Formats: sequence, C-alpha cells, structure tokens
Amino acid sequence: MVLKRWLVAVCTLLFVTITHAGELPLLLAERYQGSIDVSRYWVSEKLDGVRAYWDGKQLHFRSGNVAHAPGWFIAALPPQPLDGELWIARGRFDHLSGIVRREVPRDDEWRHVNYMVFELPGAAGSFTDRIESIRAIVAQAGTPWLQAVEQFHLPDERALARKLDEVVRAGGEGLMLHLAAAPYVVGRSSVLLKVTPWLDAEARVVAHLAGKGKHAGKLGALRVEMPDGRQFSLGSGFTDAQRRDPPSIGTLVTYRYRELTRKGIPRFPRFLRVREAF
Repeated sequence: MVLKRWLVAVCTLLFVTITHAGELPLLLAERYQGSIDVSRYWVSEKLDGVRAYWDGKQLHFRSGNVAHAPGWFIAALPPQPLDGELWIARGRFDHLSGIVRREVPRDDEWRHVNYMVFELPGAAGSFTDRIESIRAIVAQAGTPWLQAVEQFHLPDERALARKLDEVVRAGGEGLMLHLAAAPYVVGRSSVLLKVTPWLDAEARVVAHLAGKGKHAGKLGALRVEMPDGRQFSLGSGFTDAQRRDPPSIGTLVTYRYRELTRKGIPRFPRFLRVREAF
C-alpha cells in the first residue's frame, strides 16, 4: 500500500512537471511493420477517440490542457493515474470532439461519453500485470462510463490480418499491439504498435487552393507542408461544410495515404481531420 501511494505521488509529480513544458509524457505507438511474434502481444481495437490522462484529481488531454468533464463524470474515477480514450462509438469522433472541447460541459452530451482505460501510468510489473489491475479498478468503480479496453491474444500474423479486416469492415480504425512483458514506458516505443490498412501523418496548412467545377467558389485543395518542409496538395476527403469553411492557414491537419512516392510525397492523400489542440 505504501509503495502504491509512492508510485501515484511520483507519477503525479512527473505529470505536473512536464505538463508545464508541453504535451504529457505518455506512451506513443510506432507503426507495425510485420515480422513479429504476434502471440507475445496483447491486441485491442484502435479507438477513434480523444486521448485523456487522469492524474488522480483532474482529467487532461494529451496537450496537458484540462478536459472540462462534469463533476459526476470525474467523481467516479479512482485516485491513481489512468491513461485512456474518451470515446463514444466507431465513426463518432467529430461528435465527440465537439462535446469534450466545451469549457462548460453539458451533462446530456457527456452521458454518451465513456472513458476507455488502456494503461496505468507508472505502475509496476508487465503490461499483463497492468491489464489485471485495470480490470480490478474498473470493476471496483462500478461506473458505466469507466471501462477497460478489451485486450485479447491472437496466435499469428494471419489471424491478425483477419481481425484487422473484420474491425475495419465494421467501421473501426484498426488494431493496437502491446508487448505483454513490457514495463511501463513513455515516449514513442516499439512496445506499442498500431496496425491500420493505411498510413497517416500530420501536415500544416500553408495555402488554400480555389476549387473548380462543382467546387467553384469553395475550397479545391489545401496546400500543406510536411515537417521536413516538403509540400503537396490535399484535395479529397472534405465535406461540403469544410470546403465552405476550410481549416485556416497554420492549422495542423491529419491525413491518410497509401505510401510515399520516390520523392517522399504521400500517394493518394486524403484529409481526415483537423489535429485538435486538446
């Protein structure tokens, strides 16, 4: 019990220290490249939600900003740190984003939001040990909106491919692989891998290109710049509303693509969403 309190205190102190410097020190996934022993990993669905960190007292976005959840929502959360996703359902990210961004939360909207927990920051032991702890914490809380992300095993890469196809066909984003024996770490690490049928990245909007034909008078494409300075045009994936009111210059956007060309430019890029500064 003493050790548990010490770990909570250390995690909270680390969180507060780094929060003031920018984004939170959380575990970030690398991309699955194949040729691994899938049986050594726990597998879960990649949820299309908003990352949220609970420090034992307040709920925070990945940016470190406070998530203004209703009092009844956070009152049911335990005193130890949790890491997870605020989530409603598959394909509901835009609706969720509108709910959680409000500085004055609306109870009726938050009744649809779940906190899906997939990590215990700073906890000792392997990820397998932490899964058991998460399940126990959620069971003890007995709160419908606090849930443990389902974790399961698959025997090999063929089974992984079948499961990925099943999830994507049902409207899901993809899968996550977490090394079962891994201790808790922060930063981008190969102990956590994301598996999707597409690639995704972020770029900054540098110009608006006028539309032609059916898009005349509206946005035709965004001219965006990658972190390495290379630019390309992003012209598909927008709703009519987004073409009438496109992301402003300087905005960071997320896009999907199949592969990179020989010149390092995304092939068949498609706008996904604005990278919200939560």
